[in-house]
Amino acid sequence: MDCIVLVKGVPDFREGKVSFKEDNTLNRGATPTVLNPNDQHALRAALSVKVKHGGNVALMSMGPPNYKSILREAMEIYGDRAVLLSDRMMGGADTLATAQTLAAGIRKVGVPDLIIAGFKSADGETGQTGPQTAWVLDMPVITHVIEFDVDEKRRTVTAQRLDGQEVETVEAPLPAFLVTDPGFMAHYRMARHRLKLQQLSEETRKRAERIDAVYAQWSLADLPVDPKLVGLKGSPTIVAKVEPIPVAPKERTARIFRGDNAAELTQAVKTIAELVAR
Repeated sequence: MDCIVLVKGVPDFREGKVSFKEDNTLNRGATPTVLNPNDQHALRAALSVKVKHGGNVALMSMGPPNYKSILREAMEIYGDRAVLLSDRMMGGADTLATAQTLAAGIRKVGVPDLIIAGFKSADGETGQTGPQTAWVLDMPVITHVIEFDVDEKRRTVTAQRLDGQEVETVEAPLPAFLVTDPGFMAHYRMARHRLKLQQLSEETRKRAERIDAVYAQWSLADLPVDPKLVGLKGSPTIVAKVEPIPVAPKERTARIFRGDNAAELTQAVKTIAELVAR
């Protein structure tokens, strides 16, 4: 049961050093970057498939060469191999052009049983890239997934997804595309699955430390895609203006109370009570 997980690097807004190009697109190569938080749910979903059904999990991202560190971070949760799609011609892509590029990368790897993506990225927050990639690949897609099960014999996936305040059960044939909701939970009800989870978690952390052995970087020339469909030129969305994100003022202070000092602990409780009473 093979999976591909799409992961993304997003600006580390805590640093307040977000860099933009003259065309108002993000300069990802010059911006401190971290793994998109929502992608962690997608990675844990793929890990649950690996635990219960075996197979391989490939990680894929599109971005500058420094995104190798993002793939390494993702692999610490789980990954058997990692692929970075990186080329200056891919820069400035909107969600549709990104979907075209990712779909080409997936075709080159080989369309797996499941493709899994996170709900949305912390920078664009459109939630469009996953479903658009499924559309390009002409695959059934289930969004807002909070739990799912795979039936290998019937070649189906049955998912519970959030529909507003309701939980909906949806079945789709494999191969399929899943978009995990922030409320996704992986369940391991059998002892052998919990033991396998521990084993795989230890293995992937070691693999992340030597990622070069399972890492590939592909340029536009390596992909089966029309160059006119990718990057800024292939993007129907045009960014007219961006506003810099101000760094939050450092006005907060902290007082440390030692746990082995009864007088200080008493004062801590008194201080908290006074703050609550305001």
